[in-house]
Amino acid sequence: MRSAKDFFRPLAVGAPAPLREVPFRPSRMIHFFDPGNERMAAKVPALVPRVDVLLGNLEDAVPADRKEAARAGLVRIARATDFGDTQLWTRINSLDSPWALDDLLTLVTGIGDKLDVVMVPKVEGAQDIHYVDRLLAQLEARAVRDGLPVRRPVLVHAILETAAGVANVEEIAAASPRMQGISLGPADLAASRRMKTTRVGGGHPGYLVRADPTAPDAPRATFQQDLWHYTIARMVDACAAHGILPYYGPFGDIQDVTACEDQFRNAFLLGCVGAWTLHPVQIAIAQRVFSPAPAEVAWARRVIGAMGDGTGAVMIDGKMQDDATYKQCLVVAGLADTLAARDPELAEAYATYQDTPHQEAP
Repeated sequence: MRSAKDFFRPLAVGAPAPLREVPFRPSRMIHFFDPGNERMAAKVPALVPRVDVLLGNLEDAVPADRKEAARAGLVRIARATDFGDTQLWTRINSLDSPWALDDLLTLVTGIGDKLDVVMVPKVEGAQDIHYVDRLLAQLEARAVRDGLPVRRPVLVHAILETAAGVANVEEIAAASPRMQGISLGPADLAASRRMKTTRVGGGHPGYLVRADPTAPDAPRATFQQDLWHYTIARMVDACAAHGILPYYGPFGDIQDVTACEDQFRNAFLLGCVGAWTLHPVQIAIAQRVFSPAPAEVAWARRVIGAMGDGTGAVMIDGKMQDDATYKQCLVVAGLADTLAARDPELAEAYATYQDTPHQEAP
């Protein structure tokens, strides 16, 4: 058993000290691109100011015969691009593949000074994170020895894509101080669970509840349910308990922007801070959904102002506010302040919105 005193000591001599708290940086959309695709690579400079996170994908959607080209392409792009405040992530190949080791060897020693987060697919338990954690520390120590500037430890993000991963999500969240967050991977998870859906995220018309009959042969209303509610809620709890960030993953039906927005909003309301975007049309959806509405921010600030030190209770527009609602409002207002510091249009919307008698934001 590893001593708690050792948890924040580097796992390799010369590696940077682990972080004691994961920094919260805006990550409403994690936008995927194939760095081996020249046409997509050419769009990177234009994408950088539009997204919070730009992720060079090396795993699924990259054919086996193009894995090395994608890896080399990501190195070229990282070296040639000024990312500013936009984070650079990568999704490496799964740990049981023949490419994962070379992904880490190449990227950490080549562009470790620019790489913020490594996303690890199909994480099934703490053992997977421990392996990546130790290897990253060794590679960072090598990079420091060779003179590559290492700003801070490269962080780790796990994807829940198997039944075992969901069963072990709490230990995954707690496995390392490098843990930045966890994403739901609905397609692989559906296959692992033997779920009978071929959709990538979202609901299913067959997963429903039906109203009781009111008369013989009378029409009975049906309501589609969320296949992912349980898993997202469990993932959010694990992340919140260990101070890391939860994310919804991909929504595969690019043309169905309405259902995409609904799924993203469900995840946001449950506690997720962002989602993956697979196509530029989804960027604006994630930006809108994972930013609190101006009406909600104005209301939160009003409650905070009325509550003073946050104790006791007050009535505002006929609604009781106490220490619990004060804490809820701190979450909304704090997120708004963080996002406004990065997004000038959002900052203006928050600053100019005038509060009216409270209604729930849509």
